[in-house]
Formats: sequence, structure tokens, C-alpha cells
Amino acid sequence: MPALADHRSKTRNTLTQRLCDEFATFPLDAVYRCVADVQARMAHLGLDATPARVERMAREHLTGILKSEPPSGRAPAEGVDG
Repeated sequence: MPALADHRSKTRNTLTQRLCDEFATFPLDAVYRCVADVQARMAHLGLDATPARVERMAREHLTGILKSEPPSGRAPAEGVDG
């Protein structure tokens, strides 16, 4: 199984880099986790996690996060001293 794991890792790294170029506001590790989560969810649901599908779903997720932030930015968490 190491060959399969290596292939998934290379695919994940390629997709992460491509999405990082598109979503520069997100840190690399956040995009990597997003791609890994999408792959894991698809596998859990029994779907074929092709690179194109994973990239499309991860892009949708990142776009949703980006659009959910108000223009003024996020408010600090309650009880956090500035």
C-alpha cells in the first residue's frame, strides 16, 4: 500500500499548491488540510476521489470560507484581551 499512499500524497500536494496559488489569503497548511479532508470525506462516502473532483470540492469549500467573512473582518472572540 505504500505506493498508493505516495500517489495520494503527491496528488494532495499538487492540488494544495494549485489552490494556494488561487487562494493566497489562506495559509498552506489550511489548504492542505482542506484537500485532505475532502479526500477523506469522499472516501468515507464511497465516492471516487478523482483529483478533479477533490480540487473542485476543495475550491468550493475555500470559496465559501472566503465569502463568509464580513468585509470588516472577523470580530475577536469573546473574553480575549487585545
